[in-house]
Amino acid sequence: MLNRKQIIARHHPIVKEIEPLSPLSIGNREFGFSCDFTGLQTFPEVYETPLGTQSNWGWHYTGGHNLYTEKDIVFQKYDTYGRQVNYPMKPEGKDEAYHWLRKNPHRLQLGRVSFRFLTRDNQVIQFDKITDIHQKLDLWTGIVESEYMVDGVPVKVRTACHSDDDIVAVQVSSPLLEEKRLQVFTQFPAPDITHNSWAKATYPDWENDYRHQTDYQPLSDKAGILTRKMDQDQYCVRWDWSNGSVEQTGVHEYTLIGEGSSNHLEFAVSFATNEPAAAKPKEVFEASGSFWEAFWKTGAALDFSESTDPRAMELERRVVLSQYLTAIHSGGTLPPQETGYMYNSWFGKFHLEMHWWHGAHFPIWGRKEFLENSLEWYHTILPQAKELAYSQGYDGARWPKMVGIDGKQSPSPVAPGLIWQQPHPMALAEMCYQVQPSDEFLNRFQSIVFEAADFMVSYAHWDEDKEAYVLGPPLIPAQECHYIHESINPPYELEYWKHGLEIAIKWAKRLHVPENPMWSKVAVSLAKPHHEEGVYLAHEKCVNTFTEKNHDHPSMLGALGILPGTLVDREIMRNTLYKVNEVWDWESAWGWDFPMCAMTAARLGERDLAVDFLLMEATKNTYLVNGHNYQRPGLTAYLPGNGGLLTAVAMMVCGWKDGSNHRCPGFPQDGSWSVKWEGLHPLL
Repeated sequence: MLNRKQIIARHHPIVKEIEPLSPLSIGNREFGFSCDFTGLQTFPEVYETPLGTQSNWGWHYTGGHNLYTEKDIVFQKYDTYGRQVNYPMKPEGKDEAYHWLRKNPHRLQLGRVSFRFLTRDNQVIQFDKITDIHQKLDLWTGIVESEYMVDGVPVKVRTACHSDDDIVAVQVSSPLLEEKRLQVFTQFPAPDITHNSWAKATYPDWENDYRHQTDYQPLSDKAGILTRKMDQDQYCVRWDWSNGSVEQTGVHEYTLIGEGSSNHLEFAVSFATNEPAAAKPKEVFEASGSFWEAFWKTGAALDFSESTDPRAMELERRVVLSQYLTAIHSGGTLPPQETGYMYNSWFGKFHLEMHWWHGAHFPIWGRKEFLENSLEWYHTILPQAKELAYSQGYDGARWPKMVGIDGKQSPSPVAPGLIWQQPHPMALAEMCYQVQPSDEFLNRFQSIVFEAADFMVSYAHWDEDKEAYVLGPPLIPAQECHYIHESINPPYELEYWKHGLEIAIKWAKRLHVPENPMWSKVAVSLAKPHHEEGVYLAHEKCVNTFTEKNHDHPSMLGALGILPGTLVDREIMRNTLYKVNEVWDWESAWGWDFPMCAMTAARLGERDLAVDFLLMEATKNTYLVNGHNYQRPGLTAYLPGNGGLLTAVAMMVCGWKDGSNHRCPGFPQDGSWSVKWEGLHPLL
């Protein structure tokens, strides 16, 4: 048995100075709250990563829920083997409707909770007057412990989130409270996203006060509720505190001022769609501790401490922190946005082609219930997915790419043309089934699997000359730098189509129901991935894969690594892996590309290369103090990288289904890596 608490304790994030890229986060799968070095959101201006308070239920539609619909935009028609198929790719004179649909619905920043520190003459103390910072996120309890000196006076803060309810609880101890020089305030931004570029829309709007309403109602001398209203949407924020009173200090700002009789203050801030129940800080801390202790004691665990490779402890740190972060940000009832609850990216929506990267690790790490949460969501959007397929002349259900809580596709220059999200829920459901088979699970998700498969065979086109089924055009591969009207038969998508259809066939047999005969027909007759000069190309017509197009995702590798690679030649794929390693522009790659390459190397027996890819020194393979996968300015948290890392490591340790080696097939066997593990499952 591994000493799990000792392993986790090695990697508690410690902050001893302002870390502009690395606020710490707490949460409970449905809600997240990030804090600066003070334990709250006191100095957002010194953080490049926005300090966020977000939930799975907090969404907003600017101007109302149906201000625009797809009928208000112009669709582009692409020839699809003799018929025209509509895709909402570009505005073409309908800019206002196009951008509204891209930005709505969007996640709300639910509110900022901050300290205000004052001098003896009542002036606000700025961050540069705070010294002796020491902050720790105790991963075993989920509690952030912050200590620092303000104007020479000590402050101690403990911050936690309830495991089931969207409540942030805080305990503060400081002589500043007795002097009324430490206050707490909550402030609410305007709800709208005002920029058409998502990169400029990550920060809250603190200017347009007229666009929303905040009403405060006292409930007692130690509790009050704030009702937030914006257009047709609203939610509530409740405060409970140990001493003091709340007063309005701005249009959308309310301040809690202690009574000055104690150097200790406790309070809880609760967020909900309707009036939250009363909250006791002590219960929040207890719930947080119980949840995280149970989390770490169950599921899988790894120990690299006896390895001599100097990179081993860094990999262990990334593994531990990625488990924590994905539990908070990727384990809820909706597929997560790529920045989780940290802040809005791509207008707060989630990208279904990233769902696998967020959640595939959960079942193989023994935590399939975290993935089941968001798999259920596909049932809610099944009618929209079937309508999307029907509107394009296809059968079954076509899953959109960039969506909000309503499940409707967003217009975009790229998103509508992608197809690799289509088999994701099939593969994810199969992964959950493999670790815990049951007829109940098969019955629950069969419509998701079968309807997805029906679209896939309807989408595939029989090519008389090739005597094979082909994919596209139109399509955009996972490597998004290719044109929709010329891309055909990308290797990863071909292999994934076969893999998904084979899952549907297995499910029909397990359920003893007839399968669609086209599933087998298409699965066994798909075109083989195209190769030239001994390497696989991005797609059949891409002659410059490794020259002009050697950027973005090297997704051709995904056909063997993420997937079993039944359509590929292993030696051609090995040559492709070497070529990618040699010529790829890694500064243009993304966080999940590194674990993807590691998985391909592992399946090919390239153990050293697998570790080298996983721990490559590249900007977008950076893991910050808080554990988040940094990509670039404006995208300082990227959860697909964290999820991909966990999936790759599990595969490199435990192997893959039908593989011959389940004892670290992805790590060198020269003695430099000593891997102790328990609870992992093989990858499909």
